[in-house]
Amino acid sequence: MNNRRKLLAALGAGALTTPFGALAQPQDKVRRIGYLSAPTRASVERAHDEFIRALRDSGWVVGKNLAIEYRWADGKVERLPGLAAELVRQKVELIVAPAGSAALAAKNATTTIPIVMIFPNDPVATGLVASLRRPGGNVTGTTFAPGSEIFGKQLQILKETIPHATRVALMSNPAEFGSTLQLKEVEAAARALNIQLLRFEARGPEDLAKAFAAIAKERVDALLLSRDSNIIVIREKIADYALKGRLPTMFSFSENVEAGGLMSYSVNMVDFIGRAAGYVDKILRGAKPEDLPVELPTQFELVINMKTARALGLKIPNSILLRADKVIE
Repeated sequence: MNNRRKLLAALGAGALTTPFGALAQPQDKVRRIGYLSAPTRASVERAHDEFIRALRDSGWVVGKNLAIEYRWADGKVERLPGLAAELVRQKVELIVAPAGSAALAAKNATTTIPIVMIFPNDPVATGLVASLRRPGGNVTGTTFAPGSEIFGKQLQILKETIPHATRVALMSNPAEFGSTLQLKEVEAAARALNIQLLRFEARGPEDLAKAFAAIAKERVDALLLSRDSNIIVIREKIADYALKGRLPTMFSFSENVEAGGLMSYSVNMVDFIGRAAGYVDKILRGAKPEDLPVELPTQFELVINMKTARALGLKIPNSILLRADKVIE
């Protein structure tokens, strides 16, 4: 990590740890916030529970002094704008928006209600904030990465795991916000690694059979899946298709590896989403979004499913195993 990113990460973390002397403790008055999310609730239950726990640690208890209006798109990204408009009509005080697609929908729906984004890719390049240090406007929060280079790193790890790989499939959802940035980074990494990247699209579970049938015809060596809200919703189906097709997979969510995928390289979603509660706390106490720098992740974790590796007949190199943060046996 270069010095600039270290500085930005420190600035973001400091915004949440530095007390606002003039801000009072939460009162018994019930505050209403919105929660706008692309996947199903069941698919992100652990991360959501961590968010609620972190709020409780800050003194905000659902049913006592906090009420949450939930809007779940159930994997249909195209529903987000309408759901965001509903939250605005409900006159919530703040909107929590996990993922870039939800944050963009919320931003397009209001310029006055504070928005706490979680996990968007490169929020500056995608127009969610003016800068990481000074967000401006009504949006702040956390970001998955300062840029899209993490996706190239995922491809590099795949190549190191499967040295003979020369053809890799990339499955993405064209409706997902930020997919274009991710694609550019992966394409650049593929050229550097002498890998031919083949693109396939899947907007939902109804597209999986067709997409995997098309992938099978191309005889690729591995499958890289985009960071898409649908990926976590349909993780079991993807793992089944990939295993039947004997395809090593790389994800951006460790939950996909727990469901049977081969590996993931990403932030720890459950840990990092809890930090977003700090932004909710500060804003409900009176802070303005434009004054809270965006927080960057400082650590990424590599998760490997050895059961899946054995089922694929794949030997994971020791160099990869030694770098793994978690190995599922």
